[in-house]
Amino acid sequence: MTGPATAGPRVLVGFDGSPAAIAALGVAADLLPGADATVLHLWTPPFAGDVLRRRLVERARTVDELMELVEQEGAAEAERVARLGCVVARAEGWTATARVARSYGGDGLRFAAMAQESGADLVLVGARGLSGVSAVLDSTTDLVVQHSPVPVLVVPFPMLVDERERARTGPVVVGWDGSPGAAQAWHEAEALLAGRSRVAVVVGDDERGAVPLDGDGRGVTLRRVPAPHPVPGPARATARALAEAARREAASVVVVGSRGRSTWRTELLGSTALAVLRRTHVPVLVVPAAARVTRGAEPVGSGAETG
Repeated sequence: MTGPATAGPRVLVGFDGSPAAIAALGVAADLLPGADATVLHLWTPPFAGDVLRRRLVERARTVDELMELVEQEGAAEAERVARLGCVVARAEGWTATARVARSYGGDGLRFAAMAQESGADLVLVGARGLSGVSAVLDSTTDLVVQHSPVPVLVVPFPMLVDERERARTGPVVVGWDGSPGAAQAWHEAEALLAGRSRVAVVVGDDERGAVPLDGDGRGVTLRRVPAPHPVPGPARATARALAEAARREAASVVVVGSRGRSTWRTELLGSTALAVLRRTHVPVLVVPAAARVTRGAEPVGSGAETG
């Protein structure tokens, strides 16, 4: 994360005007008070519903004029959606600026590229589905998570009342396997979610490596949780265990690295990160290996282990 330590994070918000997107802003504001948001709405020409298209066809005298009108109406609607996102963000206590961009398919990749261009510290997206992200692997959210150069906060929809309350007050659960990816995730959690207690969760009986320390050098809480049996596969088993740990800890958010090693040392943590997104009912922060941080201690020394 760049910028002064006292400033709120810069958040690039993917906003489409849906209930999921509106709810995501409210939850994110609880997690990241005082953030500075760029509310981005991507729209894909030609924009026009059936009723609007009929009206434009009646008005246009040529095909070129019709295309121009469709472009004009699409741009205007996109601006309205982005402004709505700003209204919501400001009502939640953030500062906000609207931004609109055209996309010709591949919204997830376009959004990830704009995260790089914008200098954001964090990307926010809402996810539809009963358990976070839907099972469609080529969804916009999935592509953003896989390709964003900065951490991505995915807020599931819908969240229950008690889950929303935990987002306001609960601790941060970080998946820990001793890998560089896990260390990066810990550092980002410390930088972005300052002031919240953090719990490192180790799944299975793997060696934990160095236990992370808080910025002031204090040890952290370490939880060891058994791998589920029968094992449904390393990624899914780890995700299931992390989801259960988050429930027991009444976690506000689960933080995972996008790359690392699984507790069985056979799969990239990228598989685990995607599985966590599909199995948890709390926000998930996915941290890429190349994420920027300006504070956070090196994972050295020992923390306090509890079972």
